[in-house]
Amino acid sequence: MLRRFIDRITGRAVPEGFEGTLDPEEHVLATAEVKSGGHLIATSHGLWLPGSRRVGWHLISKATWGGGALILIEAEETSQAGDAVVLTDLPPVRYVLIGTGRLPDVVHARVTKSITSRHRQELPGGGAWFVQRKVPGRDGFVLQVRPDPGTSQEAVEQVAQEVAEKLRLMSERPQQ
Repeated sequence: MLRRFIDRITGRAVPEGFEGTLDPEEHVLATAEVKSGGHLIATSHGLWLPGSRRVGWHLISKATWGGGALILIEAEETSQAGDAVVLTDLPPVRYVLIGTGRLPDVVHARVTKSITSRHRQELPGGGAWFVQRKVPGRDGFVLQVRPDPGTSQEAVEQVAQEVAEKLRLMSERPQQ
C-alpha cells in the first residue's frame, strides 16, 4: 500500500499487470485501459502499448483521437543515410479506450513536442518529409526522413545525406 502511494507521488505508478520496466528516469504521465485488454501508458520516454512494449515519442508518426479510440501510426527505422534515419510507417492500430482521462491530450502533446522542425521535399517518384525530432534520453535531435510510397529510395538517401551533413556543419559553427 505504501509502495503504491510512493509510486503515484513520484510518477512511477503503473496499472496492475504491467510487465514492462520503466527506465530509472522515466515517469508516468497518463494511463488508460484498452477495451481489448491491457493499458496504454504515456511516460516521459514514450507510449507503452498493451503487451508491455514501449514506442518512443520520436517513432510515433501520427496519433488521432476520435470516437473513443486512439489510432496510432508507428514508424520503424528502415535504413540509415549518413546521420539521417529513413522511416517507414506501419499500418495504423486502433485502441478503443475505457475511461481515457488525460491520455489523448498527453499523447498529442508529446508527439508534437518531439518535433523541432519539419520540411516537405518533392523528389523523383513522390516526396518525403524531413523531420528533426528530440529523442528522450539523448542530447540534440535526430533527422528522420519519411518518404511517400513510390519515392526513389536512391534520391531519398542522397538528399538525406546532404541535409544531415549541412545540419552537422551548422551545429559545429560557433554561435555569434
